[in-house]
Amino acid sequence: MLTNCHLARLVQEQAARHGERTALSYRDYAQGKWVPVSWSDFESRTRTVSRALLALGVGVQEKLAVFSQNKPECLYVDFGAYAIRAVTIPFYATSSGAQVTYMVGDAEIRYVFVGEQEQYDVAFSVMPLCPTLEKIIIFDPTVRKNPNDHLSVYFDDFLRMGEDEGLQGDVERRTADARFEDLINILYTSGTTGNSKGVMLTAAMYHEAFRANDAVLPISEKDILLNFLPFTHVFERAWSYFGLAEGAQLAINLRPNDVLQSLQEVHPTCMSAVPRFWEKVYQAVLDRMENGAPVVRSLISSAIDVGKRYMSYKSRGVVPPLPLTVKYRFYERTVIAYLKKMLGLERGNFFPTAGAAVPPVVEEFVHAAGIRMVVGYGLTESTATVSCDVPGMTYHIGSVGRIIDGLELRIGPNNEILLRGKTITPGYYHKEKATREAIDEEGWFHTGDAGYMKDGELYLTDRIKDLFKTSNGKYIAPQLIESKLVVDRYIDQVVVVADEHKFVSALIVPDYKLLEQFAHDNGLDALSREELCRHPQVVRFIADRVDTLQQDLAHYERIKRFLLLPRPFTMEQGEMTNTLKIRRKVVYEHYDADIRQLYADAEAEGHQ
Repeated sequence: MLTNCHLARLVQEQAARHGERTALSYRDYAQGKWVPVSWSDFESRTRTVSRALLALGVGVQEKLAVFSQNKPECLYVDFGAYAIRAVTIPFYATSSGAQVTYMVGDAEIRYVFVGEQEQYDVAFSVMPLCPTLEKIIIFDPTVRKNPNDHLSVYFDDFLRMGEDEGLQGDVERRTADARFEDLINILYTSGTTGNSKGVMLTAAMYHEAFRANDAVLPISEKDILLNFLPFTHVFERAWSYFGLAEGAQLAINLRPNDVLQSLQEVHPTCMSAVPRFWEKVYQAVLDRMENGAPVVRSLISSAIDVGKRYMSYKSRGVVPPLPLTVKYRFYERTVIAYLKKMLGLERGNFFPTAGAAVPPVVEEFVHAAGIRMVVGYGLTESTATVSCDVPGMTYHIGSVGRIIDGLELRIGPNNEILLRGKTITPGYYHKEKATREAIDEEGWFHTGDAGYMKDGELYLTDRIKDLFKTSNGKYIAPQLIESKLVVDRYIDQVVVVADEHKFVSALIVPDYKLLEQFAHDNGLDALSREELCRHPQVVRFIADRVDTLQQDLAHYERIKRFLLLPRPFTMEQGEMTNTLKIRRKVVYEHYDADIRQLYADAEAEGHQ
């Protein structure tokens, strides 16, 4: 492992250790197969990138943008830039023209690397609005350039600029001068309100994150990490770099929708994911049970039940009773092995999960299925990991694990989680006021998340700014309620409404495929999606499921009324961030008239 190595030298030193062993792999869609890249090839390509960047005149700590979905080229540019002490700024592949214009201007970017046609088209369209932008460099050779574009070049042409070996001495001098205090990345947060902020990450922050994670996570050169989340996301970025530092292999999934196919082809030992992925897995297994033969339903149900009881002992560090252990071992070799193979997880080591609250029923199911989920909590400002479950130590369903070594945590006013340590950002790029608001004079970073510690584990309650106060004076945590509903296979998205209203309501996006199957089974085929969402039989069906899911909530927390929506919340409509978080303010604005009507109808009917 090289967790003590500066990122400027990481690839070079691993290549010296591992040579022709596979470092990366990616699916070649034209050939229909996964293509390996050795550590030697990885190092050669990053070295060429470094020289090409010098040929373009890229200076020390100059900012470069990578506007692409996950591709090996993203890593070549990253590590080629680090070797000459440049800074990379990843843009989400779905970023809009306005977002790209803002980030390019804020960071005064001269060079943008783009992935495919969509990113090229956006970048080229905003070029006249970005006075600093000089050149677009295109990864995908099949991209069609605009006929009026005389400035963009393809990645292969860019690499030819780095064939001059005479520049290598300058690269090596830059690398030798690399400091841990150097800025490595600026990650622009998605921004649930207003313009995003550029979080500054240094080499020292990654270095400390590697040290702390190495102490608790059993990753090694034997592991294969499937990249599912975008490299733009701090979770995937830090996790992937950590894997490279440990000598593990990265299998780069290009298109998020292909992840299930990639799991079957790669059979990874690790994959970082957000809870929504596991919710979909949970729902898929429920579908398999519901649509399977009676014997299949019975076997899966029994296996999961035994797994839950077995893991309830293991999670507390207690030896399970022998009869239960015997039953579990039987199911582990049969039904559970079948489920894991069906998902492509039969070689699983552990699977880090963060980014939102994991519904307890989903976490319980994943552990019962013999999948070692490592639940954690982190932020862009903390270089990802703040806390995580520690393999081999006790854990409790609902917690987000134990605080990593070297990080201080304090619970402040309003139960806000405050953090201080070497993995915490020095601040927001070009935003001194925002930095002062987030980091106090004593160096405590104010996360905006509410939580508490219990038995050495951290528990989250909600985003402080998201807490609602009803007109009756009761405080509501919307994410808690939403997390209970999204585990239902008929419910795809939920946004709770409560602030300054007498009772809790919700906007619900159903799973349209399943809803249309329900319509077919009940003779409602002729109805449009809009009509289905208003039909009394459909509303009653969803209402029964909602009532079941929220039985353990306090009376004032329960959803009394809801609207079924005929279209999902999307990034294109501005209702979701690039990290798939809901922009509540935008959603409320879009559905303002519907929400007002819902409460007006309730009041007219005497609903309190």
